[in-house]
This record gives sequence, C-alpha cells and structure tokens, in this order.
Amino acid sequence: MRHMTTPRHQPELEGERDVDLARWRRAVVALWWLPVAGLVLGAIVGVLYSFRGGTQYSATAYISLGQPVSPGGALVQSYAQNPRAISQVASSAWAQDRAAAAAHIRPGALRGHVSVAQVGTTTAAGAPHAVPLIALTVTGKRAASTAAAANALAGLVVEKTTGPYVGRKIITYKTTMASVNRQLAVVTRELQTVQAALKAAKSLDPLQQLVIVSQEDNAEARQGNLIAEQEAIQQQLAFTQNVESARVVTLAAAVKSSAHSRNTSLVVGALIGLVLGAIAAIVWDARRAVPTAPA
Repeated sequence: MRHMTTPRHQPELEGERDVDLARWRRAVVALWWLPVAGLVLGAIVGVLYSFRGGTQYSATAYISLGQPVSPGGALVQSYAQNPRAISQVASSAWAQDRAAAAAHIRPGALRGHVSVAQVGTTTAAGAPHAVPLIALTVTGKRAASTAAAANALAGLVVEKTTGPYVGRKIITYKTTMASVNRQLAVVTRELQTVQAALKAAKSLDPLQQLVIVSQEDNAEARQGNLIAEQEAIQQQLAFTQNVESARVVTLAAAVKSSAHSRNTSLVVGALIGLVLGAIAAIVWDARRAVPTAPA
C-alpha cells in the first residue's frame, strides 16, 4: 500500500520566498528615496499628460420625436419614432454638413463628434406607444460652435421627422383658426350693432323690438358656436404641435470637459511612479548584493 508523501522541497521554497520578500522590503526602506522620487515624477507626468488632449466642450440637445395620430385617433407608426433611424439621420453627411455650415465650421468637422442616445427606457405594457426622448450630443474644441452645431443638427432632425403629414395638419388647423377668428370678429361687430339698436328701440312698437331681440339672440348663439369651435381647434393645434410633432425640448449649451481627467491622470501617474521606484530600489539592492569576480 502506497503512502502519500509531501515534497520535501516545499518548505524550502516557502522559506526562500519569505527571505525574498524580507529582502525586498529592506531594500525599499533603505532606498526609500527611489519610490518617493518615482511617486513625484509619476504625478508630474500624469498632470502633464492631462494637458495633452487640450480642453473639449460637449453640448446636448434633447428631442421629443412625437407621435402622429390619424384623423380616427389611431397611432401612425413610421421611422420617425425609431431612435436608430434618428441616429442615422444625425450621422448622415447631409445633416452634419448643413449643421456645420450653420455653426460656421468647416464641412466634415462633425464626423465622429456626434452621438445619439435614447433617454430612459419604458418596459410597461404601453412601451410601444411611448414617445422617445433623444439626447443628441456634439463635442468640439469651441464652446459657441459646438452648441450651435448641436442645435442646428437637432433642428434638422425635427425637420426630417415631423414630416409632411403632421406639417399639413398644422397648416390646416391654422387656416381654419384664421377663418373662425374672422367670422367671430364679424359676428361680434353685428352683435354690438344689434345691442345698440335695441337700446335705441324703446320708442318702437313691440313687434319691431321683438325682431331686434331675435336678431340679438341669433348673433349671440352664433358667437357661442364660433367660440366653442375656436377652443376645439386650439386644443387640436396644441396637441399636434406638442405631442404629434417632433420638437426640441431643451436647447444645447456647451459644457467644458477635459480630454483627460486631471485628477485621475495624477493618481494613476503617481501610482505607476511609486511602483517603478520600488522596483528600481529592489533591482539596485540586488545588484549591490552580487559579489564581483576577482580580476
């Protein structure tokens, strides 16, 4: 029957490892100025590295994509409610070149500096009917041009997603509203005329006064109908402009952001310098301990 035995060299390896660790610790303590110098030099290099990328600005515009509705009240589904499609529109050369021209920067300056993300996600049963909120972000080296480019690009996204359907509805509501307002102004003047005639009709016979009162009632009824129609159109127009139409919820404003975090670069550089200094101390001590061969 065989007996399991432990290798005899294992305690020796552990002893050698303890000796190495103790010798390294003594070397770091004896040559303490090397880790300290590495710490200081690493921190300086880290700070200098943080200046390498210069200062950048980011500007984010928030866009509501809108949800068109048919005359019967059904939701109209199209690419305009797809955040991925909006990302393609914002990333297109056509849109970026037009936004660059509006911001007075060179064509192609926005390539690789535009990102589109959906704000939040809806997991409830009504998720397919939720109106997405899109964050369109532009980065650049100048605050004014970066914000201008983000706002111009957001306007182009709204222009492409609102579409002819919602735009035509808005035009129709505004035209109808103008017609109702004109009719209401005419009826109001007629009512004022009839009321003035009624005040002056005290000397007339009762039949003539009854005719004037009937005219006043008709004018007031028509005025009330027009006011109700005006309110309904105003509500429909507000719904179309604020819910069905894509719109910029918040304009972009430039915020300064360093290309490299200065604090992070300082800490990382200091840690790397400290480690390299400790390694240099251990290597130096090991070389001093090696005996030189006689000549």
